[in-house]
Order: sequence, then structure tokens, then C-alpha cells
Amino acid sequence: MSFKWLKPYMPRSLYGRAMLILLLPVITLLLVVSIVFIQRHFDGVSRQMTLVASREVTLLLNETTESVQDMDRSPVARALRIAVREVPPEGVPEADDWRWYDLTGGVVTRELHRHLPDLIAVDLPDNQLVRMYFEKDGQPIRLSFDRRRVSASNPHQLLVNMAVFGVLMTLVSFLYLRNQLRPITRLAGAAEAFGRGRHVPYRPSGATEVRAAGNAFLDMRNRIERQIEQRTLMLSGVSHDLRTPLTRLKLGLSMLEDEEADPMQRDVEDMERMLNEFLDFARGAQEGEPELVDPIALVRGIVEDAKRAKTPVEMVLAEGEGELALNIGSIRRAVGNLINNAVRYGAKAEVSVLMSDKSLRIRVEDDGPGIPAARREEAMKPFTRLEPARNQNRGTGVGLGLSIALDIARAHGGTLRLGESAGLGGLRADIVIAR
Repeated sequence: MSFKWLKPYMPRSLYGRAMLILLLPVITLLLVVSIVFIQRHFDGVSRQMTLVASREVTLLLNETTESVQDMDRSPVARALRIAVREVPPEGVPEADDWRWYDLTGGVVTRELHRHLPDLIAVDLPDNQLVRMYFEKDGQPIRLSFDRRRVSASNPHQLLVNMAVFGVLMTLVSFLYLRNQLRPITRLAGAAEAFGRGRHVPYRPSGATEVRAAGNAFLDMRNRIERQIEQRTLMLSGVSHDLRTPLTRLKLGLSMLEDEEADPMQRDVEDMERMLNEFLDFARGAQEGEPELVDPIALVRGIVEDAKRAKTPVEMVLAEGEGELALNIGSIRRAVGNLINNAVRYGAKAEVSVLMSDKSLRIRVEDDGPGIPAARREEAMKPFTRLEPARNQNRGTGVGLGLSIALDIARAHGGTLRLGESAGLGGLRADIVIAR
């Protein structure tokens, strides 16, 4: 049996689901015990007490008396504490009456009618009195006695006690459960922060299983940080060591006036650009701590800087408002790489920013050849160069532009999505970051 239809109505948070697991059995138990107790205890006790009261009423009605007043003053009526009064015909209720929340009213009324065939109506105005209407010698009479003789006293006490103690035990359980869930939420917060490129202090605590998960997370975080550090040191060292001979080559070529030196000069510049890409890839998103900034203003500044550098790029859309914690240097590098890629393969680029309640989307589009859908995942891998439609860096780079943008987006808890530009027909690159 499938319960998929229940998913939209289930709590999504860990606290909500824990409270549901806690409250559902408690409420079910209260309902079951209440129903069983009412049926077994109130019903059975009320039946027995009503049977006794019915026999007493029958005894009084069968007593030979000349008038209603004599019946009321008779020793039987006094001993049984039953009051007898005459009532006018219009004072007799047309039907039985009891309050809707009277737990035993229906049982008492039904049993009285079963044991007293001559009974006209029963009136249970409150928990203090029972009124029964008969006809004696053509005259309506009313017999009244204490309600406690046919019903258990304070029948609501069970429900009140169960509700009070149920709430009390639920509160105690919630406090205990919150202490058990707190280490899990701390672990989730530390993992989410690390996924966004932030390092928050975390110490494993809680149950054994939670501690094991926390220690595994710390080991994983340490390994990833060591790998990032080693990659950064390696690529930075290689790039730094290569800059010195490159500088000497540039200096030597600048002193030559031969026309053959121009191609060599361009080769050196290409090598320098590739070294810069290596450094960007090595740095990844590790450039200080995130800051609260206006993403629209940030992207608009990136576009203005690119336009001052004679880059054919325009900002065509900026919707939404608000601030978001971003690593400014990393976002500048990611958007800059996307813009440079766009103008490298097309004649122009268009940038748009959309801020919603749930996410930030930075889109860069071009009018170039684009990337086939089947190869878009491959294009975002490091050192990938596509042939022939979109040869990354046109043979002069190492295929790191999209990979750097993807790393930076993931470091902010987002992703990079590639598609086809609807307006320009080329590549569409979206950096999407959750708010």
C-alpha cells in the first residue's frame, strides 16, 4: 500500500517529524484509553446504578397512597430520598433531554426507559438532579433524586487528568528530544557551512551514532582541506617557478626587433595566461570570508569593469532586491570567466541577475556556437577542451573557465547550469545560489 499522498502533508524539518513521532502515539493512546474507559467503566457502572435506582422508583410507584402529597411524605420516599411533585400537562417535556457533553446521560436515559415502561420522559438538567415524568391516576407527576445515584461522580476527571498528564509528559519528552536533536542540527549546520566555503567550529556530541557521524564529518573535512591546500601549494609553486623564466623570455623578446619575435611574444603571453588560469583554479573559492553584499550592484560593477576594458557586454536585466553572503573576489572571478568565455566565442555577451525569495541567479549569454546538450556536463570538467563546435580558449587555454565558475558556485551552496540562449542562440550559463 502506497502512502505517497501523505508526503505533502508531512513535516519537513527534523524537529517537526520528531514531534509528530512523539505526539501521534500519545494522542492515539489517550483516545483509545478514553474510549475504552468510557465504554467499560462509565457504561457498566451507569447501567448498574441505574438498575438499582429503577427498582427503588418502581417500589415507590407501587406503594398504595391516596395522593401525590402522601406519596412524597411516605416513609419509602423519605428513605429513598425521592421527591414527588405534581406538574401541569404542559410542564411535561416532549422528549428526553440532557446536555451534549454529558458522558453518561444517554446511558442513564436509555436504561431508565428499559426498566420503567411507564416512564414518559427523562430530564437531566445538570450533574446534580434526575427528573422523571410519570402519569398516576391521570395526573402527571415528577420524581426527582440525586444524579450521583445513577452516574459515577465527576466523570470528566479522567479526561482532565489524562490531558494534563499527557501534556506534561509530552513537554518532558520534547525537552529530552530537543537535547538529542541538537547535536544533529549542529552537525547539519557545520556541514552546510563547509559546503558554502565557511569553516565553523564543531565538536561531536550527543548519542554514540551522532558522535560517530560527527567524527566522520571532521575526518572528511580535514581530508578535503588538506587536499585543497596541497593542490593550491602545488599549482602555486609550479606557476611561481615558471613565472621567472617567462619574465626573462619576455624581457629578451622585447629587446629584439626581429619580426620573428612577435609570434614568440604571443606564445609567451599565452603561456602567462595559462599560468593565471592555473592560479585561479588553485585558489578556487578560497578568498577570505563571505560578506553581505547586494548581488545586483556587484554584478553591475563587474559588467562596468568589463566594458571599460572594451569587452562587448551589456547588463540587460536586474530584478529583485536584498543582500546575500557572498565571497566578492570569487564571484567576480566566476562571472568574469563566464563573460570572457562568452565574448571569446561570440560577438557579444548579455548578463542578467534575478533575485527571488529562494535563490540568486546570475545569467551570462552569448551569440556563439554554443555547446551541444550531450557535452555540457563534460564541458564543466577541468582541463576539458571541446572540438570542433566550441574549442575552449581556441587552443590557447587549458579548459578551466567553466570549471572555476562551477567550483565557486558550489562553494556558495549553488551550482552552474548550461543551456541554450533563447535570445542570442549561443550558450547560456547560469550561476544559481540558494538564499
